[in-house]
Amino acid sequence: MNKLPKTNNLELEISNSWLTIWLNTPENRNALSNDMIDDFISVFDKIRNERSIRGITFRGKDEMFCSGLDLKGIQSLIDNNAGKQDAIELSLKIGKFFQAVHTLPQVTIMIIEGAAIAGGLGLASTGDVVITYDDAQFSLTETMIGLTPAQISPYVISRVGQATGKRLMLTAARFTGLYAYEIGLADFLVTKISELEEQENKIKSQVLKCAPGAIAETKRLIETIQNNPKEDFIDLAGENFADQLNTEGKEGISSFIEKRKPDWYNE
Repeated sequence: MNKLPKTNNLELEISNSWLTIWLNTPENRNALSNDMIDDFISVFDKIRNERSIRGITFRGKDEMFCSGLDLKGIQSLIDNNAGKQDAIELSLKIGKFFQAVHTLPQVTIMIIEGAAIAGGLGLASTGDVVITYDDAQFSLTETMIGLTPAQISPYVISRVGQATGKRLMLTAARFTGLYAYEIGLADFLVTKISELEEQENKIKSQVLKCAPGAIAETKRLIETIQNNPKEDFIDLAGENFADQLNTEGKEGISSFIEKRKPDWYNE
Protein backbone atom coordinates (compact mmCIF):
# COMPACT_ATOMS: atom_id res chain seq x y z
CA MET A 1 0.00 0.00 0.00
CA ASN A 2 1.00 3.64 -0.36
CA LYS A 3 2.18 5.61 2.63
CA LEU A 4 -0.21 6.27 5.47
CA PRO A 5 -1.36 9.88 5.90
CA LYS A 6 0.60 12.25 8.09
CA THR A 7 -1.08 12.76 11.45
CA ASN A 8 -0.36 15.24 14.23
CA ASN A 9 -2.30 13.57 17.03
CA LEU A 10 -1.69 9.90 16.27
CA GLU A 11 1.43 7.79 15.87
CA LEU A 12 1.20 4.99 13.30
CA GLU A 13 3.24 1.78 13.19
CA ILE A 14 2.95 -1.11 10.72
CA SER A 15 4.59 -4.47 11.40
CA ASN A 16 3.79 -7.85 9.81
CA SER A 17 0.56 -6.62 8.19
CA TRP A 18 -0.68 -5.14 11.47
CA LEU A 19 -1.26 -1.43 12.13
CA THR A 20 -0.93 0.04 15.60
CA ILE A 21 -2.55 3.43 16.09
CA TRP A 22 -1.24 5.27 19.14
CA LEU A 23 -3.32 8.11 20.54
CA ASN A 24 -0.52 10.61 21.05
CA THR A 25 -1.60 13.74 22.93
CA PRO A 26 -0.46 12.91 26.46
CA GLU A 27 -0.74 16.56 27.45
CA ASN A 28 -4.52 16.12 27.56
CA ARG A 29 -4.46 12.43 28.48
CA ASN A 30 -5.10 11.42 24.87
CA ALA A 31 -8.50 13.08 24.78
CA LEU A 32 -10.54 12.84 21.58
CA SER A 33 -10.15 16.32 20.13
CA ASN A 34 -11.66 17.51 16.88
CA ASP A 35 -8.22 17.35 15.25
CA MET A 36 -7.56 13.84 16.54
CA ILE A 37 -10.87 12.62 15.13
CA ASP A 38 -9.93 14.18 11.76
CA ASP A 39 -6.63 12.29 11.91
CA PHE A 40 -8.43 9.04 12.63
CA ILE A 41 -10.83 9.52 9.72
CA SER A 42 -7.97 10.23 7.30
CA VAL A 43 -6.30 6.98 8.37
CA PHE A 44 -9.54 5.01 8.10
CA ASP A 45 -10.19 6.39 4.61
CA LYS A 46 -6.77 5.12 3.57
CA ILE A 47 -6.93 1.63 5.06
CA ARG A 48 -10.61 0.66 4.95
CA ASN A 49 -10.26 -1.19 1.64
CA GLU A 50 -6.64 -2.18 2.17
CA ARG A 51 -6.62 -5.94 2.75
CA SER A 52 -2.84 -6.01 3.24
CA ILE A 53 -3.53 -4.56 6.69
CA ARG A 54 -5.00 -7.50 8.56
CA GLY A 55 -5.69 -5.89 11.92
CA ILE A 56 -5.47 -2.69 13.94
CA THR A 57 -4.46 -2.14 17.55
CA PHE A 58 -5.61 1.04 19.29
CA ARG A 59 -3.42 2.15 22.17
CA GLY A 60 -2.58 5.33 24.09
CA LYS A 61 0.84 6.84 24.65
CA ASP A 62 2.26 7.37 28.14
CA GLU A 63 0.32 4.36 29.45
CA MET A 64 -2.99 6.21 29.10
CA PHE A 65 -5.67 4.96 26.73
CA CYS A 66 -8.12 7.85 26.44
CA SER A 67 -9.71 10.33 28.85
CA GLY A 68 -12.76 10.93 26.66
CA LEU A 69 -13.77 13.90 24.56
CA ASP A 70 -11.68 17.04 24.71
CA LEU A 71 -13.87 19.23 26.92
CA LYS A 72 -12.02 22.36 25.84
CA GLY A 73 -13.48 21.88 22.38
CA ILE A 74 -16.96 21.63 23.85
CA GLN A 75 -16.30 24.68 26.02
CA SER A 76 -15.47 26.68 22.90
CA LEU A 77 -19.01 26.03 21.63
CA ILE A 78 -20.36 27.46 24.87
CA ASP A 79 -18.00 30.45 24.81
CA ASN A 80 -18.98 31.26 21.24
CA ASN A 81 -22.70 31.03 22.04
CA ALA A 82 -23.09 28.26 19.49
CA GLY A 83 -26.63 27.25 18.68
CA LYS A 84 -28.29 23.87 18.94
CA GLN A 85 -27.42 22.98 15.35
CA ASP A 86 -23.71 23.42 16.06
CA ALA A 87 -23.99 21.06 19.02
CA ILE A 88 -25.87 18.54 16.88
CA GLU A 89 -23.19 18.70 14.19
CA LEU A 90 -20.46 18.08 16.77
CA SER A 91 -22.36 15.10 18.15
CA LEU A 92 -22.94 13.71 14.65
CA LYS A 93 -19.23 13.95 13.87
CA ILE A 94 -18.42 12.07 17.07
CA GLY A 95 -21.06 9.45 16.32
CA LYS A 96 -19.76 8.91 12.79
CA PHE A 97 -16.26 8.47 14.21
CA PHE A 98 -17.35 5.72 16.61
CA GLN A 99 -19.32 4.06 13.82
CA ALA A 100 -16.25 4.21 11.57
CA VAL A 101 -14.16 2.39 14.18
CA HIS A 102 -16.89 -0.18 14.82
CA THR A 103 -17.34 -0.99 11.12
CA LEU A 104 -13.68 -1.22 10.12
CA PRO A 105 -13.29 -4.41 8.07
CA GLN A 106 -10.08 -5.36 9.88
CA VAL A 107 -9.98 -6.96 13.33
CA THR A 108 -9.56 -4.25 15.96
CA ILE A 109 -7.86 -4.65 19.34
CA MET A 110 -8.26 -2.08 22.10
CA ILE A 111 -5.50 -2.08 24.72
CA ILE A 112 -6.54 -0.29 27.90
CA GLU A 113 -3.79 1.13 30.05
CA GLY A 114 -4.24 3.87 32.62
CA ALA A 115 -7.85 4.82 32.02
CA ALA A 116 -10.75 4.69 29.57
CA ILE A 117 -13.13 7.43 30.65
CA ALA A 118 -16.40 8.58 29.05
CA GLY A 119 -15.75 8.67 25.29
CA GLY A 120 -12.59 6.65 25.91
CA LEU A 121 -14.73 3.88 27.34
CA GLY A 122 -16.98 4.29 24.32
CA LEU A 123 -14.00 3.94 22.00
CA ALA A 124 -12.98 0.75 23.79
CA SER A 125 -16.51 -0.60 23.34
CA THR A 126 -16.37 -0.18 19.56
CA GLY A 127 -13.49 -2.64 19.26
CA ASP A 128 -13.65 -6.34 18.40
CA VAL A 129 -11.30 -7.40 21.20
CA VAL A 130 -10.53 -5.51 24.41
CA ILE A 131 -7.46 -6.23 26.55
CA THR A 132 -7.17 -4.38 29.84
CA TYR A 133 -4.79 -4.15 32.73
CA ASP A 134 -6.46 -5.20 35.95
CA ASP A 135 -5.88 -1.80 37.58
CA ALA A 136 -6.98 0.37 34.62
CA GLN A 137 -9.73 2.85 35.50
CA PHE A 138 -13.08 3.03 33.72
CA SER A 139 -16.04 5.38 34.11
CA LEU A 140 -18.89 6.91 32.14
CA THR A 141 -18.66 10.38 33.65
CA GLU A 142 -21.01 12.26 31.32
CA THR A 143 -23.88 12.64 33.78
CA MET A 144 -21.48 14.08 36.37
CA ILE A 145 -20.95 17.10 34.12
CA GLY A 146 -24.53 17.41 32.94
CA LEU A 147 -24.18 15.57 29.63
CA THR A 148 -25.38 12.25 28.25
CA PRO A 149 -23.33 9.38 26.78
CA ALA A 150 -25.36 9.86 23.63
CA GLN A 151 -23.26 8.51 20.77
CA ILE A 152 -21.43 5.82 22.73
CA SER A 153 -24.47 4.30 24.44
CA PRO A 154 -25.25 1.67 21.75
CA TYR A 155 -21.71 0.29 21.85
CA VAL A 156 -21.57 0.17 25.65
CA ILE A 157 -24.94 -1.60 25.84
CA SER A 158 -23.90 -4.04 23.12
CA ARG A 159 -20.84 -4.89 25.19
CA VAL A 160 -22.27 -5.22 28.70
CA GLY A 161 -26.05 -5.49 28.24
CA GLN A 162 -28.81 -3.00 28.91
CA ALA A 163 -29.13 -3.40 32.68
CA THR A 164 -25.41 -3.06 33.42
CA GLY A 165 -24.94 -0.34 30.81
CA LYS A 166 -27.84 1.63 32.23
CA ARG A 167 -26.42 1.45 35.74
CA LEU A 168 -22.94 2.52 34.62
CA MET A 169 -24.34 5.46 32.68
CA LEU A 170 -26.72 6.67 35.40
CA THR A 171 -24.30 6.39 38.31
CA ALA A 172 -21.04 7.41 36.61
CA ALA A 173 -19.40 4.79 38.82
CA ARG A 174 -15.65 4.32 38.59
CA PHE A 175 -14.43 0.75 38.28
CA THR A 176 -11.27 -1.18 37.52
CA GLY A 177 -10.15 -3.33 34.65
CA LEU A 178 -10.86 -6.38 36.77
CA TYR A 179 -14.53 -5.42 36.99
CA ALA A 180 -14.56 -4.48 33.30
CA TYR A 181 -13.45 -8.04 32.58
CA GLU A 182 -16.06 -9.52 34.93
CA ILE A 183 -18.94 -7.68 33.21
CA GLY A 184 -17.75 -8.43 29.68
CA LEU A 185 -16.54 -4.96 28.78
CA ALA A 186 -13.05 -6.45 28.40
CA ASP A 187 -12.26 -9.82 26.84
CA PHE A 188 -8.85 -10.40 28.39
CA LEU A 189 -7.24 -9.32 31.67
CA VAL A 190 -3.50 -8.79 32.14
CA THR A 191 -1.33 -7.62 35.03
CA LYS A 192 2.02 -6.92 33.37
CA ILE A 193 3.53 -6.01 30.01
CA SER A 194 4.72 -9.55 29.23
CA GLU A 195 1.16 -10.87 29.61
CA LEU A 196 -0.17 -8.05 27.44
CA GLU A 197 2.30 -8.75 24.65
CA GLU A 198 1.65 -12.48 24.83
CA GLN A 199 -2.12 -12.01 24.61
CA GLU A 200 -1.95 -9.50 21.78
CA ASN A 201 0.43 -11.75 19.84
CA LYS A 202 -1.89 -14.73 20.28
CA ILE A 203 -4.78 -12.76 18.78
CA LYS A 204 -2.64 -11.47 15.92
CA SER A 205 -1.35 -14.97 15.16
CA GLN A 206 -4.86 -16.37 14.96
CA VAL A 207 -6.16 -13.51 12.81
CA LEU A 208 -3.26 -13.82 10.38
CA LYS A 209 -4.33 -17.40 9.65
CA CYS A 210 -7.76 -16.21 8.52
CA ALA A 211 -8.80 -14.84 5.14
CA PRO A 212 -8.96 -11.03 5.31
CA GLY A 213 -11.98 -10.84 3.03
CA ALA A 214 -13.83 -13.43 5.09
CA ILE A 215 -13.12 -11.44 8.25
CA ALA A 216 -14.43 -8.27 6.62
CA GLU A 217 -17.58 -10.02 5.40
CA THR A 218 -18.14 -11.69 8.77
CA LYS A 219 -18.01 -8.31 10.49
CA ARG A 220 -20.48 -6.97 7.95
CA LEU A 221 -22.70 -9.99 8.51
CA ILE A 222 -22.73 -9.44 12.28
CA GLU A 223 -23.72 -5.82 11.73
CA THR A 224 -26.51 -7.00 9.42
CA ILE A 225 -27.86 -9.33 12.11
CA GLN A 226 -28.24 -6.40 14.47
CA ASN A 227 -29.84 -4.05 11.96
CA ASN A 228 -32.27 -6.19 9.95
CA PRO A 229 -35.44 -8.17 10.72
CA LYS A 230 -34.87 -11.91 11.01
CA GLU A 231 -36.89 -12.70 7.88
CA ASP A 232 -34.75 -10.34 5.78
CA PHE A 233 -31.51 -11.62 7.27
CA ILE A 234 -31.85 -15.11 5.78
CA ASP A 235 -31.74 -13.73 2.24
CA LEU A 236 -28.94 -11.32 3.09
CA ALA A 237 -26.92 -14.11 4.68
CA GLY A 238 -27.40 -16.24 1.54
CA GLU A 239 -25.93 -13.48 -0.61
CA ASN A 240 -23.09 -13.01 1.86
CA PHE A 241 -22.20 -16.73 1.81
CA ALA A 242 -22.39 -17.05 -1.97
CA ASP A 243 -20.21 -14.01 -2.59
CA GLN A 244 -17.53 -15.30 -0.24
CA LEU A 245 -17.68 -18.84 -1.66
CA ASN A 246 -16.89 -17.44 -5.09
CA THR A 247 -13.88 -15.47 -3.87
CA GLU A 248 -11.66 -16.58 -0.97
CA GLY A 249 -13.82 -19.65 -0.38
CA LYS A 250 -12.41 -21.30 -3.52
CA GLU A 251 -8.85 -20.99 -2.24
CA GLY A 252 -9.79 -21.98 1.31
CA ILE A 253 -11.57 -25.18 0.29
CA SER A 254 -8.88 -26.12 -2.25
CA SER A 255 -6.13 -25.65 0.34
CA PHE A 256 -8.01 -27.82 2.83
CA ILE A 257 -8.51 -30.64 0.32
CA GLU A 258 -4.92 -30.36 -0.92
CA LYS A 259 -3.64 -30.27 2.70
CA ARG A 260 -1.74 -27.01 2.31
CA LYS A 261 -1.98 -23.58 3.83
CA PRO A 262 -4.11 -21.00 1.97
CA ASP A 263 -2.35 -18.09 0.32
CA TRP A 264 -3.41 -15.61 3.01
CA TYR A 265 -1.96 -17.69 5.88
CA ASN A 266 0.66 -15.69 7.75
CA GLU A 267 2.39 -16.52 11.03
